[in-house]
Amino acid sequence: MQISEKYNPQETEQKWYNYWLENKYFHSEPNEKPPYTVVIPPPNVTGILHMGHMLNNTIQDVLVRRARMQGFNACWVPGTDHASIATEAKVVAKLKSEGINKSDITREEFLKHAWEWTDKYGGTILEQLKKLGCSCDWDRTRFTMESRLSRQVIKSFVDLYNKGLIYRGYRMVNWDPEAKTNISDEEVIFKEQNGKLYFLKYAIEGSEEFLSVATTRPETIFGDTAVCINPNDERYAHLKGKKVIVPIVNRVIPIIEDEYVDIEFGTGALKITPAHDVNDYEIGQKHNLQMIDALDDDGNLNDYGLHYAGKNRFEVRKQIARELEEKDLLLKAEDYVNKVGTSERTGAVIEPKVSVQWFLKMSEIAKPALDVVMDDEVKFYPEKFKNTYKHWMENIRDWNISRQLWWGQQIPAYYYGDGENDFVVAETIEEALALAKEKTQNAELEIQNLKQDEDALDTWFSSWLWPMSVFDGLLDSENKDINYYYPTSDLVTGPDIIFFWVARMIMAGLEYRKEVPFKNVYFTGIVRDKQRRKMSKSLGNSPDPLELMDKYGADGVRVGILLSSAAGNDLLFDEDLMLQGRNFMSKIWSAFRLINMWNHEDKPANSTEIQAIEWFENKLNKTIAEINDQFEKFRISDALHLIYKLIWDDFCSWYLEAIKPNYGEGISKEVYHKTVALFEELMKLLHPFMPFLTEELWQAISERNIEDALIIAQQKKAEAFSEDIIKNFETASEIISGVRNYRQTKGISPKEAAEMYTNASALANESIIKKLANVSEIHFETKTDKPSFTFLVGATEISIPLSENLDLGEEKTKTEEELKYLKGFLISVDKKLSNEKFVANAKPEIVEVERKKQKDALDKIAILEEKLKSL
Repeated sequence: MQISEKYNPQETEQKWYNYWLENKYFHSEPNEKPPYTVVIPPPNVTGILHMGHMLNNTIQDVLVRRARMQGFNACWVPGTDHASIATEAKVVAKLKSEGINKSDITREEFLKHAWEWTDKYGGTILEQLKKLGCSCDWDRTRFTMESRLSRQVIKSFVDLYNKGLIYRGYRMVNWDPEAKTNISDEEVIFKEQNGKLYFLKYAIEGSEEFLSVATTRPETIFGDTAVCINPNDERYAHLKGKKVIVPIVNRVIPIIEDEYVDIEFGTGALKITPAHDVNDYEIGQKHNLQMIDALDDDGNLNDYGLHYAGKNRFEVRKQIARELEEKDLLLKAEDYVNKVGTSERTGAVIEPKVSVQWFLKMSEIAKPALDVVMDDEVKFYPEKFKNTYKHWMENIRDWNISRQLWWGQQIPAYYYGDGENDFVVAETIEEALALAKEKTQNAELEIQNLKQDEDALDTWFSSWLWPMSVFDGLLDSENKDINYYYPTSDLVTGPDIIFFWVARMIMAGLEYRKEVPFKNVYFTGIVRDKQRRKMSKSLGNSPDPLELMDKYGADGVRVGILLSSAAGNDLLFDEDLMLQGRNFMSKIWSAFRLINMWNHEDKPANSTEIQAIEWFENKLNKTIAEINDQFEKFRISDALHLIYKLIWDDFCSWYLEAIKPNYGEGISKEVYHKTVALFEELMKLLHPFMPFLTEELWQAISERNIEDALIIAQQKKAEAFSEDIIKNFETASEIISGVRNYRQTKGISPKEAAEMYTNASALANESIIKKLANVSEIHFETKTDKPSFTFLVGATEISIPLSENLDLGEEKTKTEEELKYLKGFLISVDKKLSNEKFVANAKPEIVEVERKKQKDALDKIAILEEKLKSL
């Protein structure tokens, strides 16, 4: 077998990915095997690969590849989300650069541009996932705006409306002036901002007196319809029933009373602007106040803003403050830090706005979705996220599902008149016409008399159906795919969308299939830089994943990112981890090259080889059991650490050294074939983490048929193992390390053979100790009277007579210094253990650690004192 000196990822990765694709290893169809199903958290269709995607999709690929190798029919469904707000913003910007305003074209023309944009850029991120090695069933790729998925979204809306769960209501929403749509409460990010608190003077009508009212938003005075005081506030008792004049506006508004007002906060008097504040809206409803919306959809003042009409809300803030000051209507202005709601999508400051929207009642469908998580029918990893989920579900609000956008599924409500209830809801306009005729008893109605609602549905209203809709489960509830693949197995996602997506998918699954959509949810952490900052383009602290893969290989990046990625904990990105991944590839490659270079001879295995094989087989079986346990707990990083240690330390550093033939000699064919078989088992274990390197080596070991590719090879199942055999080898390795340490600290060549004395009657793996420690003879139950280097391995004492080349005077000085240190250390331990309070109050395991320190120190002191006698 010819194998190059160095592994080159660039030469192998595309080759094997194409091989896997050509032979349909990723494709799944229902069969007699148990299914293992994963649906990808669909990235935005306009997105490109970032470090969060790398982490999330690497974990998914590890789970899918492992399931495939364990005999499951693995199906990983890929796809993208149409991302209404983000995509529409990009298309609007593109049109603007071409001199076209969205407002100047029809919806149909806009959608044509949007589809062109999607067709051009939509597949980018999925192609990038292929470079990472993701073994998705690309034949099953779905898109949330494709025809069959859109039909399922509309079908769901109509069904929920007919069940009385969807309604149309006049409510206050979070308006994003940049995206020109409302967004949900969960999409509002509150950020601290430095601003001013302005104290305005509201003149009391018919009086020289004024009322001081504090506000951070003087531009909203144009929408003021009342000033509110607490009925128990004695300071303002004389103002009850009176009116005030709004500064600049000169509108006369009432002073109202409500216990909502905090007497201790600010001046104790609130300006009430029902159209521009959530709390003011509630007070306005309660007191039947007029509602004046003084801002347009762009966040500019409208005609109610008088001479400020058409100007941006932030630009006029200082101008209004100046005018108030000039007119002696500003008492004072103080620096103030407050939390301002911003849009998660665009970063724009949110403007509370009252409008007619569509809502989904949540309380009824939230309860069963909470129960299945609390009862562990759906398990969260880490479990701590159950509390987060519980808190949100118990305080859930109705879901605002309409968006003022064109890119998305258009709400299937059709209006036939101007009245509040002059509409019908149907899957098609033809069905809507029939319903409208029936509702109005007007047989003369025609399709052109119907006007469909302009709004689109919230993007999450399509993705909450994802585990079902990807299998067309709402079009045909009994089709073979939905019945075989649903419920899916595991979901890998970020905790930041636990409400947007995870909770809602559980609700939808229970509503439509009476089953949970998945059994386990693995929450990844957030990828951060060394300063714990979230990686982002704006900070410039996020590396390009494609450049990392070019530099370290996809396998190196996969291993690097997983080595420090514990479930639910943030990952502190360090490029050195990628280097560690690449070095691991080189180590494995070099190990195989070493095995491959050995000559094979017709001779029996010797005792050293037999002991090494027996130990490694047991170590392998024990590690497989430990790996399986870690996967069951979704401790993916810990499973990788176990494999890493098994290969690097146990196989490369110990096993191969133990069986390596002496210079000029060959290895027994029996041992060679056994070693290759063990190497193959290691490649099977490692394949889910490093698919490209392992497939390359697997195919290099021997010629394989298509049905023998590593990607579909069956991983070894855990078998019984002997703890004694493993423990005996650990003892032997400690003895070998002790002898090597003797040579290193004394500057003695490893080639200089040594004799060894021990108080033990026998040592397991004696021949391995002799070979790897270069020991010529082991004297059992014997002490040497020569000056020696002595150390303990458990209760076993090992002594190596000092080399004649050593300076015994210098050795005596070093031994005395070591003895002095140990005696001082023993005094400190004895002092702690003689403290009755410490022994009584400390945890038993801590006391036990101190007692072990005491015993170890005493044993070492005895050995050193004995050594001094011989020097």
